[in-house]
Amino acid sequence: MVPLTKESVVGFFTKDIKSLDDLFMHGLQDLYYAEKQIMKALPDMIEKATNAQLKAGFEKHLAETEGQIERLRQVFELLDADPKGDKCPAIEGILKEGKELMSEIEGDDVMDVGLIAAAQAVEHYEITRYGALIAWATELGRTDCVPAFKANLAEENATDQTLTAMAERRINPKAQEKPAEKPAKSQAKSTARRSKPKSPARPAAKAKRNGTKKARRRA
Repeated sequence: MVPLTKESVVGFFTKDIKSLDDLFMHGLQDLYYAEKQIMKALPDMIEKATNAQLKAGFEKHLAETEGQIERLRQVFELLDADPKGDKCPAIEGILKEGKELMSEIEGDDVMDVGLIAAAQAVEHYEITRYGALIAWATELGRTDCVPAFKANLAEENATDQTLTAMAERRINPKAQEKPAEKPAKSQAKSTARRSKPKSPARPAAKAKRNGTKKARRRA
């Protein structure tokens, strides 16, 4: 085993990445690899999902992922580079963690919850990476690559929002009913204010003052 030195560690992170162009290409290859790994993982997630909506969502995203890979291929073509994936330890770790989690879960309902969490971990990684690629492409003047990245990012954001909605409905399925109850409650309070009887003390005080005035006139 080769011992780790300061030079070898630094070299690991800086090898072949000496400019923003290098970083941009590395990020593109990273995401190309990640999308292909996600496409391989989704069929297993589809099989394990028991909620019909969740299963359909995974099936839809599998088709979207195929389209996202094709868009990345088009970016490679724009850059006159061969489509090539650069092994991504981050996405491998996220997918491995999700797979291990699914192997430990018992019960369909809990499995669906675990699948949502695992899928959102993947989406959040992709959202971050696509955001970086858009920024780098813009800075490098490669605006021709940006539409493909933005199209993929829009799909990732939509998937993440769908997963969040599923999780929230499970936690509080009646959450959407609460806003409808508030106006009725507020109206009841305002009605109560309008129907509040006037204090009887005011007319009595007024009569007393009138009696005093009359007594003064007689005097």
